[in-house]
Amino acid sequence: MSIARALLGAVLLCVSGWMFAAEFTGKVVAVMDGDTIMVLQGEKTVKIRLAEIDAPERAQPYGLASQQSLSAMVKGKIIQVNSRAMDDYGRMIAMLSIDGLNVNHEQVRRGMAWEYSRFHNNRVVMALQHEAQLAKRGLWAGDEITEPSQWRKQHPSVLPSTAPSDISCAKKRCSEMVSCEEARDYFTRCGIKELDGDSDGIPCEELCELKYEINN
Repeated sequence: MSIARALLGAVLLCVSGWMFAAEFTGKVVAVMDGDTIMVLQGEKTVKIRLAEIDAPERAQPYGLASQQSLSAMVKGKIIQVNSRAMDDYGRMIAMLSIDGLNVNHEQVRRGMAWEYSRFHNNRVVMALQHEAQLAKRGLWAGDEITEPSQWRKQHPSVLPSTAPSDISCAKKRCSEMVSCEEARDYFTRCGIKELDGDSDGIPCEELCELKYEINN
């Protein structure tokens, strides 16, 4: 019976992965910040978190500039969406492109977001960030450069007013999380510091040590 259950679990996991590993086109109807947009897909609106990057928070230095950069690229335009996953709040994690341009990577190249790939293993994005740093583009031209994860720790009182209104920030423990993405989302959007016991910027390490995206 345990083998049958394991096989069923594997099948469900594959089906789930297939459902969210989809490509489609849609019109960008809103840009919420430097790494979050709303896309009209058919008759429904989909909230999308750009994969592999982390943009400054809206209340953080360069937060508005990052939002404006992304808006100039995609707002009101038809884009290609390559879905990677779906988080526990219904946000799609995806790569975006328009006219052959990788939007996620372009935000990094412009100095409007940090590289946030899994385990820092995407050399393309890392190279783009290094290029932006050397050219002092965007946020790299500032005197005080603070990664969003660290900024959120330093300004926990700011997060409730800037977090998306459809995200519940009721406190949860790591043992109550069902995925690494859920843990990361609670940590980054709600500022629940208890999820990061050793203050290294990675929440619920026992859950995320193999899956954590260095992003949603």
